[in-house]
Amino acid sequence: MRGPLELNELVESWTLLEDELGLLSGKGGAGLLGLAVSLKFYIQHGRFPRYRTELDDEAVVFVAAQLRVDSSALSSYDWTGRTAERHRAQVREHLGFRECSVGDADKLTAWLAAEVCEAERSRDVVREELLARCRSERLEPPAVGRVDRIVRSALHQAEGALTRRVVDRLPVDVVERLEDLVAHDDAGVEDGESADGEESVLAMVKAAPGSVSLESMLAEIRKLRAVRALGLPPGLFGDVAPRVLAGWRDRAAVEAPSHLRSHPRELRLTLLAALLSVRERELTDTLVDLLISTVYKIHARADRRVTQDLVNAFKKVTGKENILFSIAAAALDAPDDPVRRVVYPAVTGGEATLRELVHEYKTKGPVYRRTVKTSLKASYSSHYRRGLIELLDVLTFRSNNTRHRPVLDALDLVARHAGAKTTYYPLGEHVPSHRGLGGDWETLVYRQDERRRRRVVRSVYEVCTFQTLREQLRCKEIWVEGSDRWRNPDEDLPRDFEHRRGEHYAALRKPLDPSAFIDELREQMHTELTALDEQLPNLAWVDVLERGKQGPIKLTSLDAAPEPKNLRALKTEVASRWGTIPLIDVLKEAVLRTGCLERVTASSGRGDLSREVLAERLLLVMYAYGTNTGIRAVSGRGHSEDDLRYVRRRYVSVEVARTLATEIANATFAARRASVWGAGSSAVASDSTHFGAFDQNIFTEWHSRFGGRGVLIYWHVERKSMAVHSQLIACSASEVAAMIEGAMRHGTTMEVEGNYTDSHGQSEIGFGLTRLLGFDLLPRIKPINHVKLYRPSAGDPGAYPRLTPALTRPIRWDLIAQQYDQMIRYATAIRSGTASTEAILRRFTKANAIHPTYQAMIETGRAQKTLFAARYLRDRDLQREINEGLNVVESWNGGNSVIFYGKGGDIASNRRDEQELSMLCLRVLQSALVYVNTLMVQDVLADRAWADRLTDTDRRGLTPLF
Repeated sequence: MRGPLELNELVESWTLLEDELGLLSGKGGAGLLGLAVSLKFYIQHGRFPRYRTELDDEAVVFVAAQLRVDSSALSSYDWTGRTAERHRAQVREHLGFRECSVGDADKLTAWLAAEVCEAERSRDVVREELLARCRSERLEPPAVGRVDRIVRSALHQAEGALTRRVVDRLPVDVVERLEDLVAHDDAGVEDGESADGEESVLAMVKAAPGSVSLESMLAEIRKLRAVRALGLPPGLFGDVAPRVLAGWRDRAAVEAPSHLRSHPRELRLTLLAALLSVRERELTDTLVDLLISTVYKIHARADRRVTQDLVNAFKKVTGKENILFSIAAAALDAPDDPVRRVVYPAVTGGEATLRELVHEYKTKGPVYRRTVKTSLKASYSSHYRRGLIELLDVLTFRSNNTRHRPVLDALDLVARHAGAKTTYYPLGEHVPSHRGLGGDWETLVYRQDERRRRRVVRSVYEVCTFQTLREQLRCKEIWVEGSDRWRNPDEDLPRDFEHRRGEHYAALRKPLDPSAFIDELREQMHTELTALDEQLPNLAWVDVLERGKQGPIKLTSLDAAPEPKNLRALKTEVASRWGTIPLIDVLKEAVLRTGCLERVTASSGRGDLSREVLAERLLLVMYAYGTNTGIRAVSGRGHSEDDLRYVRRRYVSVEVARTLATEIANATFAARRASVWGAGSSAVASDSTHFGAFDQNIFTEWHSRFGGRGVLIYWHVERKSMAVHSQLIACSASEVAAMIEGAMRHGTTMEVEGNYTDSHGQSEIGFGLTRLLGFDLLPRIKPINHVKLYRPSAGDPGAYPRLTPALTRPIRWDLIAQQYDQMIRYATAIRSGTASTEAILRRFTKANAIHPTYQAMIETGRAQKTLFAARYLRDRDLQREINEGLNVVESWNGGNSVIFYGKGGDIASNRRDEQELSMLCLRVLQSALVYVNTLMVQDVLADRAWADRLTDTDRRGLTPLF
């Protein structure tokens, strides 16, 4: 569904050229207009219109005006008659096209199977490639039904070729083990169980991980060993596209063993191998996550335990300065008298207060820290050591930096002596020294034995090594073989960067010469700082003065905007016309008008349900997940709970839900009238919402600000309340990474050029990356009073005199120049999707502050943040624009609790895919609400009574989210 055509679209696509007018000569009336619109439609779409309804009214009127005929004459044109057939032949001859023969169709099918379908399994994408191929071959595309048959045939042929290639690489013994996974046919034995009633290997491998615990770690280790025991050869899927492999994995994951057995041998073995191959990497990722979380948990638990033990004895002593002064004065007055007689009486509370003061120092100082570490060592040795030691047997750690070789050598040492019962490592053993052994740990790691020899305490050394390993894993200085998210960081970078450097620079719209990039950024900094410095005396809302701890910048809050007067009446009018519409009907109206359900296909590759029944069940499943009421609550009325769960398992995936939400968003953008909503926006606002969630999994975490366990949903919402992207992230995940990921990969037709965020989204690394990626980071900076403004150049201390209290050192442009190519390489990795933003940002944390590219990105971010802050302080309209954008996303968050009302708003699942599906179905429901409300508001405002009623203030506050 699309809105009215703009004038520039009409001129570009529907203007009749001189040679086209020659084709039209000698004709008149309906035939002339029918031939003209058929010609222009064919040039745009590569096919002829089948009905009058496929033509935009504006286009017909525009063409008719050029021909000086009445546009209503087209109503008498017969689109299926002989005249239309003759006109189509003339158009083909004029454009050099021919009809598609049976031989052409066979060639197209073979080409699609060999060149497209082996890397792409989406029917829509394959269909687009087919139509593009027809245009390049000067072929008129076949009829719709025939196109669908060609696409299905090509997909089937490609899958057959791929599965045969994969199976040919499988050794005979591996084939036998794969067949055994689904070979149980014993009477009375359920799928997923072995003949003796124990959990089958296939069911065990499919199971989701539990919470962060020793039991979960051991269970995941068993799964990984079971997968490796099957012996899949390395490189089995080396030439298979990732999305094809992911599709096979998803198909195998939702099918029971009995369904898998019904497939042809090649497909069955390929699906099983794909599931196990992907699960091996996923299990490796999970074990790394468990290692990181477990080591943190040991330390946090020890910290809490020691704190609890000391809390009764701990009493914060107030007035320490006065006590010190009193003691000093008393001691100076009577330096030769006893302490008990002079010092104790000088302090309120006497000896007791002084003892509390000493105890406070000890509990907050190094003694306290050593006590925590002693407790940590005891917790590790008595419980967690077993799982962590087993991890060393199944995970292989690597590093690309020789600086971290001591940590890897230390892990080898720990593994070699894993079964030892001795307190110390043997005297002749080389014990690698790494940075985790210093500080407060040193006195615990190194001791003197009974013969006064310096020895290394084995258990404490293990604790230090695992803590250091955790730190290095988190910044990817150490990586894990066979992992995906924790893989070699060099694999995150595009492999073709050297050969296609110019293309990658052009895609980011960045110059090849670093000096050009630096000159532009420096000039922008100078311009914004100069403008702020010159205008500062006239800016009543901002001051820059020396203020000590309060910071040099003082920014006055915005005045409240006037309240819209007519929006309440508008909503009342909408309610009077349509009444209260059930949410399920809103969803049905949206999917019927947009046709988005046509994109849904069975994950198994085939489906036997009629489209009508499938559509009803899909709506009920999405409603059940989007409201959090659950499938059981919406079952009945001809659709049983089992029927709905079947549709959920076979049809409703995370990708399907994301596609539906994107389609509804695109339909909303197309349906909007500029006269009502204004020009389309190119900025989005992003923020997160905390949702409570079941905690028997490794994703649910405690959130200190919200005070509960759960997950975060990170939204990107454009100015008129339509969500363009949503992500499920852990509470500890980087919101900067989520912000960049959503702006880059939202998948809608919107062009994102700016992103409003609250203070969480502003960081120097975030400013640096967004500058490289080509969109503006527009945060509302709450601690604006402490923002530092960097100087664009050195050697001019008198520049910007009014800003001096807020100015700091110059930007290190030499560092940016040295690392410019590497920064573009990392930005290209994010843009092209070879790595997620989170994976890139893992390398760029304070734990890895000496990384030269990280330092260069920080300098770039400081420059970008400076010019933004200068503009933000002087531009009141920008401040209001950012506030308004953030108010929109906060309103979206407010609507979540109304729609996602089931089970108290807590996500009732421990499976990551179920949690993500709930999030996406919530987005589908809310997007459908915005879409339908948009149409209803436009319908009301189309009446004459409302034509001029809304004021500018009303239009600024107009929203379809109600």
